[in-house]
Amino acid sequence: MARLHSRKKGKSGSTRPAQLERPVWIERSAEEVEAEVVKLSKKGLSKSKIGLYLRDAYGVPLVKVVTGKKISQILEENELQDPLPEDLTNLIKKALNLRTHLENNKKDLEAKKGLNRIESKIYRLIKYYKSTGVIAKDFKYDSEKVRTIVAK
Repeated sequence: MARLHSRKKGKSGSTRPAQLERPVWIERSAEEVEAEVVKLSKKGLSKSKIGLYLRDAYGVPLVKVVTGKKISQILEENELQDPLPEDLTNLIKKALNLRTHLENNKKDLEAKKGLNRIESKIYRLIKYYKSTGVIAKDFKYDSEKVRTIVAK
């Protein structure tokens, strides 16, 4: 996929494991992997970080292959779901960091331009998530209000 606000092509993504059955080298049971997902989520890790940690530390290529459920399903069952989707949260954090930078450096015009671009991506994502029902229809992006939701 091409980059949104530049003329460059996008970064290449990693490939998923070819086999969708449980590998033989995994020694942990499904219950142990689920417990580890819950424990890592309580530590404050995001879904993608949990997947990376399980891959690197325990050799679990895909949580869904081992447990039969996605990480988000496991978190929903244990009521540990975040109020906003992860990609939207990351964009909001980026915008908040740029806002604090612009408070100290008012003449940084490139940062202002970058903030406009990030916020346009945020508005586009919010529109999509409202139409799919992931977030509430009355959700509005306000940098001060969202700061309290995102800040952990």
